[in-house]
Amino acid sequence: CDASQRCVSDETTSGGRTSGHDDDDAHAHVFRVFHADMAEEDGRACGTGFASGASAAILGPPAEEESMVALFETNTRGVANVFDATLINGNRGQKLADEAEGNGSGCVWDEDGHVVTNYHVVGGAIAAKKTYGAAQVVLQGEDGDSKAFPATLVGADRRKDVAVLRVDAPKSFLKPLMRGDSTALRVGQQVLAIGNPFGFDHTLTTGVVSGLNREIQSQLGSNIGGGIQTDASINPGNSGGPLLDMEGRMIGINTAIFTNTGVSAGVGFAIPINTVNNIVPQLIKFGKVVRPSLKVQFAKENVARQFAVTNGALAQFVDEKSNAGKAGLLPTRRSLGGIVPGDVVTAIDGRRVRNEADIDNYLDEYQVGEVVVLTVLRGVETDKPEKLSLEIALEESK
Repeated sequence: CDASQRCVSDETTSGGRTSGHDDDDAHAHVFRVFHADMAEEDGRACGTGFASGASAAILGPPAEEESMVALFETNTRGVANVFDATLINGNRGQKLADEAEGNGSGCVWDEDGHVVTNYHVVGGAIAAKKTYGAAQVVLQGEDGDSKAFPATLVGADRRKDVAVLRVDAPKSFLKPLMRGDSTALRVGQQVLAIGNPFGFDHTLTTGVVSGLNREIQSQLGSNIGGGIQTDASINPGNSGGPLLDMEGRMIGINTAIFTNTGVSAGVGFAIPINTVNNIVPQLIKFGKVVRPSLKVQFAKENVARQFAVTNGALAQFVDEKSNAGKAGLLPTRRSLGGIVPGDVVTAIDGRRVRNEADIDNYLDEYQVGEVVVLTVLRGVETDKPEKLSLEIALEESK
C-alpha cells in the first residue's frame, strides 16, 4: 500500500468554489492532515506498523516472540554439543553430522562440570570401556565463543538411556540449566527443544506437550516409562538436549523420535526430568544406579492372560529368602490339580498397577530400604479372590 496514492489534488473545494492556490497555507494544512489520516489507515491495513502520521514508528516483535528469544538466549549456554570420541574420525565434520549416535547434545547439570546426555550418544565409548576422553564436549562461554573440552565418563544407565560426563572447564563455560517438575505437566503446554540436530549447534524448535506417560523404546531397545511426547522437532543430534517449559525450566531430556524416515515426523519423546533427577545423583556418586527391587519375577502379559489376568502383574517366581518372600507373596506354582497362579499385584502404595512396566516405573521413585505396600489379589483362579496388603522393604537390584 502507498498512502501517497490517496493524496488530494493541488486544489481543494470549499463552499462550491475552487480555491486553487489562493490560500497556500490553508491548503498545505488540509493536505498534511488528510495525508496523515490516510497513512495511518493504510498502515493498519497493510501491517506496516505505522502508529500515526508524521510520528510513525516501526513496532518491535510481539511480546510472545520477545519471550521466546529471551528464553533461548538465557538457556542456550546450558546446552552442549557432545561427540563420542571413539567415533570421531579426523574431525567433527559432515560425516558425524549424519550419524544418529556419536553426535548429540548435552545439558550442563552443575558448576562442577557435570554434563548429562543420552547413553546412546556415547555408547561407543561405553562399549570400549573408555573413561577419560570418552567424549568431546563443546561449551559456549560468556563471550559467545565455543570451546571443546575432553570429557570423562562418570557413569551411565543403559536402562534409562542416561549418561553423565564431566569436563574440567572454567566457570565461565558452565551455566547449569534450571530444573522443573515433570509431574506437573499438562497436555497442550508450550515447550522448547534446544540441541544440535545434524550437527547444527544451538538450534531451537518449539511445540507443545502432545502426550504424557508414554512408553518410550530407546535406541538401545530398553523401555522407558512415563515419557513426554512432543511435536517440537527432534532430529538426530537432538538426543541428550533439554526440553524446556516456557519458564526456561528443564522438564525432560530429548531421547527418541517415532519415524519411518530417520527424521522428525512430529512425534518426539523426552525422558521426564523427575526420572533423570533420581538417576544422575547416583551416577555421580556411585558411577551406577542403585536400583530398588522387589526381587520378584513377573509373568509376561501373554502368560498372565492364560490365567485370565488382564490387569495387574502376576507373580511368577518369588525368592523365598527375599523380603517379598518373607512377607508372604506367593509365586505361580504347581499342585496336584495343575498350575496355580500366584498373587497378582494390583497397586503399589495405592497407585494402580496394570503390568510389570508400571512396577518398574514406580520403583524408580524409591530408594533401597524404603517400605512399600503392595495390594494383591490371591486366588484369581477362584470365584472370589482375596484382597490383601503386604508391606515389603525394597532391596537392591542385582
